[in-house]
Amino acid sequence: MKTVIKKSILAAVLLSTLLSNAKEGSSFIPKKEKDIARTMVIINDVRKGQELTIKDDSGLVLYKELIKVTGNYNKAFDLTELPDGDYFFEVDKDLEIKSIPFSVASNKVVFNKAMETIIYKPYVWLKENYIYVNKLALQEEPLKVKIYYSDELIYSETIKNTKNIGKAYKLLKDVPGHYKVELNSDGRTYYEYFNL
Repeated sequence: MKTVIKKSILAAVLLSTLLSNAKEGSSFIPKKEKDIARTMVIINDVRKGQELTIKDDSGLVLYKELIKVTGNYNKAFDLTELPDGDYFFEVDKDLEIKSIPFSVASNKVVFNKAMETIIYKPYVWLKENYIYVNKLALQEEPLKVKIYYSDELIYSETIKNTKNIGKAYKLLKDVPGHYKVELNSDGRTYYEYFNL
């Protein structure tokens, strides 16, 4: 009878934990299966084509996977086999990159939820002869913008000291051709290509 009560309480605790994690964008649940430590990665609201990677603290990609199905993603990883050190999961969505750090020490995996970060990617589009650039920069991180015409730099600026970046760049209607926009922010570079 005590065993049944203990298992019922454990099931209730696990269910409440899973339900509370379901409200968040992602969660990581350590579990044991046949003495192999596994971490279940659960990411809500993903779309086909988005990317999940595991990187070490120097940025080296150790694992990379394109999400194949729109909806919720879940997969078990054995992270205990990694050498002792600091790592992070990275979920690359349409307009944001979420980074979830974890460390491995003596085959034990510890996630640092307080150190999770979200990088908001710039959004660029062309309408008629205007290039529009938007980016959410909550830490007022600078955004370097370079515009190229046929591989020749025609404009460059750095936008800083603002949390909500919104700029429009007018292209000459009588200069059709290939344009490239290079954006640098948060230690990352993004490219967009347009034809006018």
